[in-house]
Amino acid sequence: MGKAAIPANGESPETASDWLIALGEQPANEEQRARFEAWLAASPDHRRDWAEVARTAEALGHAEPAHRHQWGEFVRQRKAERAAASRAATAGRRRRRAVGLAALAAAACLAFVFGGNFMLRIEADHVTVTAEQRRVQLADGTVVLLAPESAVGVAYDDGARRVRLLKGRAYFEVAADRRPFAVQAREVEARDIGTAFDVGLDAHGVDVAVREGIVEVSTARIGTTVGERLEAGDWVRVKVTGRVERGRMPADQVASWMQGQLVVKNRPVGEVVDALRPYFDGLVVLRGAALAVQPLTGVYNLSDPVEALRAVAHAQGATLHRISPWLIVISGD
Repeated sequence: MGKAAIPANGESPETASDWLIALGEQPANEEQRARFEAWLAASPDHRRDWAEVARTAEALGHAEPAHRHQWGEFVRQRKAERAAASRAATAGRRRRRAVGLAALAAAACLAFVFGGNFMLRIEADHVTVTAEQRRVQLADGTVVLLAPESAVGVAYDDGARRVRLLKGRAYFEVAADRRPFAVQAREVEARDIGTAFDVGLDAHGVDVAVREGIVEVSTARIGTTVGERLEAGDWVRVKVTGRVERGRMPADQVASWMQGQLVVKNRPVGEVVDALRPYFDGLVVLRGAALAVQPLTGVYNLSDPVEALRAVAHAQGATLHRISPWLIVISGD
């Protein structure tokens, strides 16, 4: 494990914006996280300042990750400012103005560097990037396979094992343990009863599919009732609209992404394109509301996302334009 990121003067960060920088440099450093949590708990002012910084970073987090070259100079400047800063207490109004400006500057730069994923990287324990799959073994022996552009947070204690799917998709091979194991994605919870299963989260909803064993699925969403007991080959999808879809598939097709395939049956084109986006290192634009809702069935090669997107377009009589190595436009016009 690496050393905690600390300012140039050898002391721990003292302001919310400084912590934003430190956590951005080493988001997975557990020692640093513990120090940050202690700082956060030490004062209501710290919690208020961090909330302001977090809101700013969240608002700016949708920016494109451009101008990355500016990050190093920005960090060096901020560290120099911290080292030279007076330790004397300042007036509340002046202090809040400084915090606000520092928060804006730090959050803006981090938004450019990390895009919309910065706050996610702080909250998550394990994160993957575009086209990356990762195998993670948790403390109890449970194995988690993360799909590209996915993130999970892990919370184990003496009474329960809980994992939050924060983004993307993950496959779980759950180790036997007296403590119950559950995965939460938005308001949907999948509770394991000795099994292997897949959970996905996207803009359209949450889906759960079982490869082996049994999973109980429930949701806290108001107006939606799900009390499913899924067995091998069963799947359920809770849409953001509250609609619940159910079905069956060959159990060996569950989490087909692990074998480099996307298998879809009667899925809207928009959802299929969204499923392919994490495999393409660039931007995919789908033009045409009518095209986005057309049903699609097929098997697509995830190792070649451009050809997969081309096949999606061809199946619908649409046109794929490769504007640049990083931009694809699919048009139904």
